[in-house]
Amino acid sequence: MKIHRFFVSDIQLDSHLWIHKPELLNQWLKVLRFKPGQQLVLFDGRKHDRLYKLVEINSDEVKLELITEFERKVPTKDIYLFWSLLKKDKNDWVLQKCTELGVSHFVPLVAGRSQKTGFNIERATKIVIEAAEQCGRSDIPKIREPIRPEVAIDQYSDKVQLLICEQGSKDDKSNDMAGSKDIDPIGVLVGPEGGWTDVEKQVFISNRLNHLDLHDFTLRAETACVAAVGSLLSKN
Repeated sequence: MKIHRFFVSDIQLDSHLWIHKPELLNQWLKVLRFKPGQQLVLFDGRKHDRLYKLVEINSDEVKLELITEFERKVPTKDIYLFWSLLKKDKNDWVLQKCTELGVSHFVPLVAGRSQKTGFNIERATKIVIEAAEQCGRSDIPKIREPIRPEVAIDQYSDKVQLLICEQGSKDDKSNDMAGSKDIDPIGVLVGPEGGWTDVEKQVFISNRLNHLDLHDFTLRAETACVAAVGSLLSKN
């Protein structure tokens, strides 16, 4: 039987717990219909990932008893995804799949050819939390409000090794990724459906950013996000 996982940032995960949060009780008792003796996992995103057993269920509270502590599963690389906002629910898909892959920081971009500029950060946070719960990840990625590509480069280039995802580009060998050994975080900028503008490309050149080669075929923007993250994960 599948053991459900729940992110609880505001509950101290002691050996015995009384849970009173209405949203959790509603999900456990009305949606999942938990019974005494069933097990679940609670994790706080910082320190603990723990297996509990339901020992008592009342209409307004549930008592949990600690069974064991799990080893936390967190990404082995500190990956930043800078992606240009996409139409419809494609952003949701990017957030979900890239959380599963191990992205640690999501930075939405409003590029020159972006067809969408609005971004609901509350909704995005719920999506990455649910993705982390379901995939077994023990931390929650960070998300920020959208910024323009040139602002992202200005704010992050000194602490994150940045790469540009662009159709038809090749990995640069002249400026090797291993050249900045003191920078562990690595990030990739993925453009909108219409591609980067000439002005944006000139900004990339001026900042001497490397390119990340993905594929000979034209990829949809959301596919490029997943492919780019996968490529970063495979690099030493």
